[in-house]
Amino acid sequence: MTHARPKYRAIFISDVHLGSRGSQAESLCAFLKANTSEQLYLVGDIIDGWRLKKKWYWPQAHTNVIRRILTAAKRGTDVTYIIGNHDEFLRAFMHFRVSFGDIHVRNRAVHLGADGKRYLVVHGDMFDGMMRADRKWIMHLGDHAYNGLLWVNTNLNSARRLFGLPYWSLSAALKKRTKRALNYIHNFEDQVAAYCHRKDFHGAICGHIHVAEMRDIDGIKYMNDGDWVESCTALVEHHDGTWELLDCRPDAVRTSEPVVTAAPVGELELA
Repeated sequence: MTHARPKYRAIFISDVHLGSRGSQAESLCAFLKANTSEQLYLVGDIIDGWRLKKKWYWPQAHTNVIRRILTAAKRGTDVTYIIGNHDEFLRAFMHFRVSFGDIHVRNRAVHLGADGKRYLVVHGDMFDGMMRADRKWIMHLGDHAYNGLLWVNTNLNSARRLFGLPYWSLSAALKKRTKRALNYIHNFEDQVAAYCHRKDFHGAICGHIHVAEMRDIDGIKYMNDGDWVESCTALVEHHDGTWELLDCRPDAVRTSEPVVTAAPVGELELA
């Protein structure tokens, strides 16, 4: 019996924030069920330890995501879990070279693309100035405000569904229209590219800032896979070595089920 070839060479997802009410776990389950890959990178903040520490929240849909990932690993997908800032509690186990089943846990990884180039895979919190020890209180304050926005998002989209309108993210829209947020995003991207230059990487794959993007920065291929809270995006590498961002937002107009669609690079709209 021959096994079907996986749909993609590699899939990269991050910022799922399981354990928080903002996580769109149902959409991610639908995506993982419909899309297979040789390699699956979980690029940080898959589990939201910050939120779980404050208040326990873990519905069945969040367990289903974990099961889907474990099943993929059991069926031969090479799964790597990159630790982020929200799941930094896992770093305490790094000394023991811990693995969960067939899932490898790392602070960072190097992905060798089909094009023969070396790509740094890292969550990205190391490039965030707000993650410095003396500024972390600001980050936690911002996280509290952000979760308030997500609460508004959830209720707003519940109302939009009643009127047959598609999903729309208020927090993502504010990021695209606020000068301070844009400066923060651009500074983050530039720091990632500069680090890759110094360490001789051809490109970087990250998450953290919840903004899906793919662009060239001074010869470095910068790719951010977005998130599964606001935009429901994934980065994929095709078997021929081409890269693509997938827009997987639920769309209440076309169907009650989450829709998985491909968006051409450079035309992906997050708001």
